Amino acid sequence: MRKASGATPLVSLDAVALDTETTGLDTTSARLVQIGAVALAAGRVSDDATFETLVDPGVPIPAETTAIHNITDAMVAGAPAADAALRAFDDFAAGRVVIGYAVGFDLAVIAAEAERTGLAWARPRTLCVRLLAALVAPQLPDQSLDMLAEWLEVPIADRHSALGDARAAGAIFVRLVPRLAERGVRTLAEAERACLALTGQLERHQRAGWAAPVSRPERFAGPGALGALDPFAYRHRVSALMSAPPVVMRTDQTLEAAIALMVENGIGALFVSDDGVGGGPLDDYAILTERDVMRRIAGGGAAAFAVPVGAIASRPLHSVRTGAFAYRAVGRMDRLGIRHLAVRDEDGRLAGIVSARDLLRLRAGAAIGLDDAIEAAGDATAMAAAWSGLPAVAQALIGEEIDARLVAAIVSEELRALTRRAAQIAEAAMLAEGRGPPPCPYALIVLGSAGRGESLLAPDQDNAIVFAHGAPDGPEDAWFSALGEKIAPLLDAAGVPLCSGGVMAKNPPWRGSEAVWRERVAGWVAHSRPQDLLNVDIFFDMVPVHGAAHLATALFDHAFRLASANIGFAKLLGERLLGGPDPFTLLGGFATVAGRIDLKMHGLFPVVSLARTLAIRHDLRLRGTRERLEGLIAKKIGGEADLRALIEAHALVVRLMLAQQARDLLAGVAVSNRVEIAALTRHERAALKTALKRARLVPEIARTLMFA
Repeated sequence: MRKASGATPLVSLDAVALDTETTGLDTTSARLVQIGAVALAAGRVSDDATFETLVDPGVPIPAETTAIHNITDAMVAGAPAADAALRAFDDFAAGRVVIGYAVGFDLAVIAAEAERTGLAWARPRTLCVRLLAALVAPQLPDQSLDMLAEWLEVPIADRHSALGDARAAGAIFVRLVPRLAERGVRTLAEAERACLALTGQLERHQRAGWAAPVSRPERFAGPGALGALDPFAYRHRVSALMSAPPVVMRTDQTLEAAIALMVENGIGALFVSDDGVGGGPLDDYAILTERDVMRRIAGGGAAAFAVPVGAIASRPLHSVRTGAFAYRAVGRMDRLGIRHLAVRDEDGRLAGIVSARDLLRLRAGAAIGLDDAIEAAGDATAMAAAWSGLPAVAQALIGEEIDARLVAAIVSEELRALTRRAAQIAEAAMLAEGRGPPPCPYALIVLGSAGRGESLLAPDQDNAIVFAHGAPDGPEDAWFSALGEKIAPLLDAAGVPLCSGGVMAKNPPWRGSEAVWRERVAGWVAHSRPQDLLNVDIFFDMVPVHGAAHLATALFDHAFRLASANIGFAKLLGERLLGGPDPFTLLGGFATVAGRIDLKMHGLFPVVSLARTLAIRHDLRLRGTRERLEGLIAKKIGGEADLRALIEAHALVVRLMLAQQARDLLAGVAVSNRVEIAALTRHERAALKTALKRARLVPEIARTLMFA
């Protein structure tokens, strides 16, 4: 179970709903007589995961309170004392967020009991359903538990018992989550921040002697929230760790021959195929591991040595891409309970193998932070939970002084995986509805920053579909239109908003057959006007994430071939770099709004667009901004010092934006492209001024290098 961060969606929050019964309502003197709790997971109350205990208060229970909760002195005689009961509850809660109705009362009583008994008690992260209800339904005549239950049609059993009221509070929370989302409150930190704005209610709680029902999210948003994060898992890709080429043998060879081959090569697994040759599609192969060998010999004795390996090897293969980061391989092995993964290239062909032994260099005991949860997600709720881990990981990696461009590549890797998983879930839904499998091969591609490998923490959906054949509005197009209509809301619910510019495969301009796309690109290149180029440029950043990658690869090459041959097209793209607003005031300070400066506008866009425009003009079929600028240097196009300065400026802007977005997401602040100047060190402010001055030179560099 991943620890909740401020970015954790409420819909997928692992939490504990709590209620207590006490000897009275005065928090300075009230004693616990009962604690009840129930777990919440994946948007549901888990009735099979509950906690309930009576508590011996050590003082007589007043008759007037017994009349409410029906707990008598005789019932609590011999029950655990408060300190023991609270330790047991802490074990049950296991660091999860605690949710309750008027939870400030419970927290105040617990804190007083802890102080009274000398118990070392750390206040958990909490939410109050009474405050959450006030956010979405301030018109209710009151926010009593009974009123909320009636409004939301939540039945209450065992009212005024701790477990009964805890169950009710948990069920009310679950019913409130979609209503909160409609008001833009989707994450834990956003809920905390929204509750903190209810100052009138908070003041009433304080006057009643209750503890604060929520804490400021910044309290939990420090860089050390994940513990010691292992940089190795994020600095290295599978291609650098795998064994290649793969060892392959024929299916008709014997187990004895396989053992000899393993010993000869010092390996614990090999692949099996009909022809015994590597480099083919993954479906052609099975895997034979040393564990398979031992199990077969243990069960078959000496006769096992003569058995053909094709009868023993396992399929289908579990695999990981060559370009995946090491954390993905670790997470996949852990999820599947295996020790070897096939490694596939971008065309889905067998390229090598990576084993648990190859990953032993991971720092012992350090957190990985990200895992393979996206790949295992079965719905949007699980996708959202997996995606929400990124801000804390990004913050921790920046704290480890890992190059921010590498962190952006990791965010892109997760966004690509999320998009791929959305397509897989959407395909399954199409089948379940009786619409059948894809009518022809297709590729789902991501565009823009995700394609470049430079995604930040506030991406929207930029995707498209190319399919093998079919006319616009024909049966194939209709099928892929329906697929796109399913992909978009899945990604939106997972935390990647719909594209405001409409760049999504569900829309006809971003979907079509290979022939349609070729005609579309030719039209862009030959007939474009500046107003026609909105969103077209990001097409040249495309990367396939699902399906028949060769369709996207061929389209990418075709687009670059046409565009590089038409100087006018690149010039039109270059004109978009002209006339941007000045990032500085007349006195040389930063031009800010509410203390923040838009670094996408002033820093990111100019450098990214320059690199893309010149890559198109000079037919550099690269995607990343750094790779494109270094490609120009390699071809001796432009001054190396100027281009290196832009590479450095790009790296700084990416780092500052990622750090700010991570802080904002974890603190429940609306994420944007604006960076708070006051949060920067003096050195960072000076470096940023230099970077933005370099970005101001982009139009001049573009004019010079367009015809270099």
